[in-house]
Amino acid sequence: MAAALFGSYSVPPLLSSNGSSYTQPPLRKPGRVLPLRGNNGSSGSLRPVVVHGDPPTFVSAPGRRIIAVGDLHGDIDKARRAFEIAGVLSCDGQDLWIGGETVLVQLGDILDRGEDELAILSLLRSLDIQAKARGGAVFQVIGNHETMNVEGDFRYVTSGAFNECMVFLEYLEEHGGDWEKAFPNWFSERDRWKQERNMSQSCGDSLQLFKRQKGVRARSILLRHGGPLASELSRHGVILKVNDWLFCHGGTLPHHVSYGIERINREVCHWMRGLVDGEEHPQIPFVATRGYDSVVWSRLYSKDYSDIENYQMNQIQSIVEETLKVLGAKAMVVGHTPQPLGVNWYLHLSFTKKLFYLNLRS
Repeated sequence: MAAALFGSYSVPPLLSSNGSSYTQPPLRKPGRVLPLRGNNGSSGSLRPVVVHGDPPTFVSAPGRRIIAVGDLHGDIDKARRAFEIAGVLSCDGQDLWIGGETVLVQLGDILDRGEDELAILSLLRSLDIQAKARGGAVFQVIGNHETMNVEGDFRYVTSGAFNECMVFLEYLEEHGGDWEKAFPNWFSERDRWKQERNMSQSCGDSLQLFKRQKGVRARSILLRHGGPLASELSRHGVILKVNDWLFCHGGTLPHHVSYGIERINREVCHWMRGLVDGEEHPQIPFVATRGYDSVVWSRLYSKDYSDIENYQMNQIQSIVEETLKVLGAKAMVVGHTPQPLGVNWYLHLSFTKKLFYLNLRS
């Protein structure tokens, strides 16, 4: 995980509720211009942000500072620290947006390996709401661990994360199933809810097994196709271009561009929301989320370049340049592959201004 500086939009909710049932509104028309406010609450001096695609794919954010944050994997303490270092989150424990008109992009893989997944997603939603009021924006892209969980692959889910899903589902039910009312506040309510549930229960082995079963069921309800959390994730695409910066989790390749990145984002969104030709179990969009050369799984750009030949380096550089040229981008920012020695440590000098890797493990 890392934060990096380079250099808003208002997303209408994808879920409304009626009791405990969830409905999905129509997709937003592409190219909608969304007015922003300046830091003083009045119309700012910067030009309006223009968002194309649903989920957002091309974003024009004139004059704004852009921050990218890598994989967070359920660790809200490190997430907060990254946001504080980036200068967008207050350090007083109030979780206030202080980034003004900054654009924040999170590169996916919030799910798995940690216990605070929903809390991080909730915090990002809260920051998005706050940022919009100040002319800023918060975007996310989907990572491979998000698509794995929507597929029902829970191999990397911790017991604490299952417990968070179970407790959150109770919290959501107490709010009458109103996702838009409940979800943005979960990060601030989570500790109290979890503490109350844990204090009221003993810790016998049989209870732990029962809790795990309830947690698995709760996670399945939240993340199944069209489920409330899957629909929340569907608000975000797997590829995002902000000004002339390209963001994705694993890597964007020429065949992704040929296929159409708006099309890729739309297909992933529909798959998560269960809107694929009325199928009960829609097929996952392969080009985006399956295979070694898919958007969320590719590691082509994040190899240890100290171990490859010059001709291979030249081939990879050619692929990068072709992708960026077609999309009118100057650089690509990715996460996914850990970079233990630092951002761009292995990169040849000719690459250093075209690729940025932000998955740093502490």
